Amino acid sequence: MSLLRSLRLCLVARTGSRQQVGSVLLQSAQPWHTFQTETWLSSSASSKDLLMKLRRKTGYSFVNCKKALETCGGDLEQAEIWLYKQAQQEGWSKATKLHGRKTKEGLIGLLQNGNTAVLVEVNCETDFVSRNLKFQQLVQQVALGTMLHCQSLKDQLSTYSKGFLNSSELSELPAGPDRDGSLKDRLALAIGKLGENMTLKRAAWVKVSSGFYIGSYVHGAEHSPSFHNLVLGKYGALVICEMSEQKANLEDVGRRLGQHVVGMAPLSVGSLADEPGGEAETKMLSQPYLLDPSITLGQYVQPQGVSVVDFVRFECGEGEEATEA
Repeated sequence: MSLLRSLRLCLVARTGSRQQVGSVLLQSAQPWHTFQTETWLSSSASSKDLLMKLRRKTGYSFVNCKKALETCGGDLEQAEIWLYKQAQQEGWSKATKLHGRKTKEGLIGLLQNGNTAVLVEVNCETDFVSRNLKFQQLVQQVALGTMLHCQSLKDQLSTYSKGFLNSSELSELPAGPDRDGSLKDRLALAIGKLGENMTLKRAAWVKVSSGFYIGSYVHGAEHSPSFHNLVLGKYGALVICEMSEQKANLEDVGRRLGQHVVGMAPLSVGSLADEPGGEAETKMLSQPYLLDPSITLGQYVQPQGVSVVDFVRFECGEGEEATEA
């Protein structure tokens, strides 16, 4: 046997023994939870089903869902909680970094349920994000949170009640009966997912008693089957009307009154006795009717059997220019 061949054989033998020793050392150095993870991945026939189920339920990536299940030993419920906490931490971190960036875009959300209606405004940095489903889901959560708050108020209605929530008050509302935390926690999650600064700007709610009706309108309205009664847009209005009698076209009248409020931006209701022109131009009933400028809104309303009592108008980004100046 040649010297060269002997050296080769010796090298192969030594390398093989080192690899075996190294393999043993690596295996012994593995922490206990790695064995637990491998056992779960190899022994559980339904691990793929769990992974797909967690991903469908949470919307997080395949990698994150897999990591969550590994960390929680295949416990689906605990994995979902782990994902939520990780996402929330990331969201709060991003929210802190993005704080102070201008949020001129966003959406107005309108939600009605029986004798109650709410308007909410949620802002973001770009129109592109405002069209994202995750952002629209945030608006839905804010509207639902406001609706639940309104319905929880024990007020005795003889006519109607109206209320407003500023940004800090809105942020502290519970996220909902089936969700932990507050709306500000949902905001942090959305910021973490979409990477833009966002704000829960404001909300308004209206409740009416029998004999009153809430007309509503959202300009540029977007309807989605997944949002049920929620309507999204850039402008929104609620108009409170007192009815002299129940009419079949009440919904259409309410929508037209809402259109007028959005388009003409009145500052007050005024009265039928107000003369057109001058300061009366800011009073709703003496303004030229948006859909027929040859008459005033008051002249349109009178034959309809309703009286306009009050209104709320939201315009997305309203006041931001004044703040900048």
